[in-house]
Amino acid sequence: MAESTVIVVGAGPSGLATAACLTHHSIPYILLEREDCCASLWKKKAYDRLHLHLPKEYCELPHMKMPSNYPKYVPKTDFLQYLDNYVDHFGIKPLYRRRVVSAKLDEGTKKWRVVTKKVTDKAESNDNDNDEEEEYVGRYLVVASGETCDPYCPEIEGLSSFEGKVVHSTQYRSGKEYEGKSVLVIGAGNSGIEIGLDLANYGAKTSIVVRSPVHILSKGMVNMGLVLLKHLPLKWVDNFLVLISKIVYGDVTKYGLTRPQEGPFYLKVAFGKYPIIDQGSFQKIKSGEIQGDNYLLNEDGLSKQSFPNNWKGKNGLYCAGLARRGLYGAAMDAENISNDIKKHN
Repeated sequence: MAESTVIVVGAGPSGLATAACLTHHSIPYILLEREDCCASLWKKKAYDRLHLHLPKEYCELPHMKMPSNYPKYVPKTDFLQYLDNYVDHFGIKPLYRRRVVSAKLDEGTKKWRVVTKKVTDKAESNDNDNDEEEEYVGRYLVVASGETCDPYCPEIEGLSSFEGKVVHSTQYRSGKEYEGKSVLVIGAGNSGIEIGLDLANYGAKTSIVVRSPVHILSKGMVNMGLVLLKHLPLKWVDNFLVLISKIVYGDVTKYGLTRPQEGPFYLKVAFGKYPIIDQGSFQKIKSGEIQGDNYLLNEDGLSKQSFPNNWKGKNGLYCAGLARRGLYGAAMDAENISNDIKKHN
C-alpha cells in the first residue's frame, strides 16, 4: 500500500496538468496510468495529419508555455514533444500499467482507497484476475481519465457481413492506403471530417454519414469567437458566428448538411458538441469529392456538465478534463483543483 495527499488517475494532458499544478504548490501526489506511456491517446491513436484545432495559446498547460517557434496551430508531433518536455520539466513520474478497478471513500479515515491491477500483458489489460493488485490511499482523488479514453464502435446492422475493411478512427493513420477506393466515414465530428479530407486528398472516393446538424466554422472564425467571448455575451457571439458562417458557406443543405438551431459555443458549453472546424473539407464537399449523406439520428443525450463548478465533487473527489472544454478546460480544472487542495490541506 502506498499513501499520498492526492491520488490522480490518468496521465493524459488533464492528469499531467493536475500533477504540474500540485507540484507548483508542493502538494504530494501519486499519478496512476493504465497504459505504458503518458498521453497514450495522442501517441498511439491519433492520425498523422492531426493538428490542434485552436491556436496554441488556448492549448497550453499550466505554468509552461509552448515554444515561440511553434506554429499557431500545433501539429501532433510538436504537441507530443511539448508534453514530453512538460513531464520532464515538472519531474512527473506516472506509475504506468495500473488499471483502477475500484475507488472508495473510507468513512472512518475520510481517505480514498484506490485499488489497481498491475497490468503485465496489454492483451489482458481489460480483465484478468491474475494481475497483481495494489492499493493507494489519499485524502483527495482526482479523476483525469479522459472523455474519449476508450474507442466506441456501435453495433450496425449488416456490418458483420460487410466484406470490406472496417477500422475505428483510432486505428486510422493516413489515407495513402485507400487511394482509389470507396470509403464511408461514419460521423461528422472534427475527426471524421478531417479524416474525410485526408482520404479525399489521397484520391479515395469518400462519403461521410452525418448524425445530426452541425455548425461549420473556419479556424479564423473560432479564434475570433474566443476573443469576442472575453467581451460579449455568449449568445451575441454565437449569433455573429452563425451569420458569418452563412455568408461564407451559404446554404449547406444542398450538400446533405443542416445547421443546429442552437449556436456553436452554446452547444460546446452545454453538451460538449464541437463545431466542425473547416480545414479544406467544405470545398471538397462542394466539389463532390466528399459526399455528405443526410442521415440524421436523434440526439443521444450527452451528459450536461455543470460549468464552472464541474471539477469539484464531495469528500475530496475531483474531475479534471471532463468538462468537455478541451485542453483549455483541462488546464483550468487542474489549476482550480490544486488551488482548492492547497486551501484545505
